[in-house]
Amino acid sequence: MRTIAIGNNQAGQRLDKFLHKYFPLAPMGFLYKMLRKKNITLNGKKASGAELLAPEDTVAVFFSEHTLAKFSGRDKECGTEDASADSLVRTNIPLEDGGIALSGDGAETRIKTGNLLTAAYMAAYNKLKGITVVYEDEHFLFLNKPVGVLTQKAAKEDASLNEWMIGYLLAKDASLEKDLPTFRPSVCNRLDRNTSGIVLCGKSLPGLQFLNACIRERGVRKFYRTICVGEITQSKRLEGWLVKDTVRNKVKIISDKAAAGEGAVLVQTAYTPIAISEGYTLLEVELFTGKSHQIRAQMAAIGHPLIGDTKYGREEINRRFREKHGLNYHLLHACCVKFPQSRSQYGLGLGGKAFAAPCPESFLELQKELAL
Repeated sequence: MRTIAIGNNQAGQRLDKFLHKYFPLAPMGFLYKMLRKKNITLNGKKASGAELLAPEDTVAVFFSEHTLAKFSGRDKECGTEDASADSLVRTNIPLEDGGIALSGDGAETRIKTGNLLTAAYMAAYNKLKGITVVYEDEHFLFLNKPVGVLTQKAAKEDASLNEWMIGYLLAKDASLEKDLPTFRPSVCNRLDRNTSGIVLCGKSLPGLQFLNACIRERGVRKFYRTICVGEITQSKRLEGWLVKDTVRNKVKIISDKAAAGEGAVLVQTAYTPIAISEGYTLLEVELFTGKSHQIRAQMAAIGHPLIGDTKYGREEINRRFREKHGLNYHLLHACCVKFPQSRSQYGLGLGGKAFAAPCPESFLELQKELAL
């Protein structure tokens, strides 16, 4: 038998959805059968699965230890004694949920029992460097992502900022681990690997819901810094239709909707020049829509590509910056987010506030060298 206490991060969802998360390997038909036979109860009573969970509810599961391990994927016998979590990520061993005892020596985290997924979070936390905290409270965590770090995994063996973030939270409070089977903190916005800057993360379910609603409703204003080719003297708002080329992993901006064709999406961007010097402009850019490569493609479409941009930029200029300054990626930094006033109890602390992520030193040094 196992008793599961429902906390704030599990509340608000249907019992059957919660059970599916807790027992990801169990068929839903099996779970409904266990509910009918009272092998799974809610607050000591028979349940159908449609009930909405509330904080302090109790779910009792009358399974054998073998069945618990089998359907949760947290078999105690699956542990690897003294295996390097970092090597587990590299060798692409399947990851599991569940309990684990960890000990860290600073360079790596070693598994003593069971949970390889938690070990992967700790491995990412130990491995990825240069990530800093911009803001943190009970529900939110805002991070400054460096160039070269993925926001989310592109392949199973990747370590990303999302895993680093969970590892960071586990390092601060190991009790978070018990929630991971049914709730995981997560990033809410995504930056390209070589775009640096602020990433918004939800630590709690209400925090995630608030951030996702703000982003979905375009309530959060997002500002970027970049250096582009050419001299721009006036602020302007850009609008066009973005068309994806999935084969080449590029996008194209077309001004006419009819010419863009089916599947094109409207994108809107505004920019303000901050400084101009000898053929280059330091810009602040605001995104009104957030699509992959949007800023890079729109600036290139008007003849002002970002320096270092190998997809949309000018090769002769990129080569010069690569050889003279070592710049081998597009120069773009998500520098600031501004939140709207909020009536949500969880968003009151963010309402009307702005949060800034300092530009990387390499960006500031290049800005100085170009007299910007």
